[in-house]
Amino acid sequence: MHVAVLSGSVYGTADLVADEAADRCREAGLGVSRIKPANVDGLLEANPDAILVCVSTTGMGELPDAFIPFFIDLQDRFPLFTGKPFAVVALGDSAYGDTFCQGGEQLRELLLELQAHEALPMLRLDASETVSPELDAAPWFDQFIAVMQR
Repeated sequence: MHVAVLSGSVYGTADLVADEAADRCREAGLGVSRIKPANVDGLLEANPDAILVCVSTTGMGELPDAFIPFFIDLQDRFPLFTGKPFAVVALGDSAYGDTFCQGGEQLRELLLELQAHEALPMLRLDASETVSPELDAAPWFDQFIAVMQR
């Protein structure tokens, strides 16, 4: 099983979480392509069996500025990932109410439109509650790895 791990971050936290995910996947014996910065060509060239994305939410529910070109290119090119498993780790702050983790939700919806299959429900990490999101995500990463190893 080969997993592409991508991230979109404002201050680097989502990148840190994605790096941890990539390390854990490698340690479990999965093949990993850590695509940083996120780009459609890199994703398509990696030709992964599964996709894992860690993305922050900024402003009033927007994607990080550096991640927007990837998102728009994915929308424009619309490469179908029919049946390909994916999972999203969304980072946000629940103090923002309705826009909490909206960046992750936008990406999740796009991957579903591209006919990918959600392997696990999206993990929402709350900046108001966690100091170490990469450690808080560890049990979810273990679940992701278990699903990928089936």
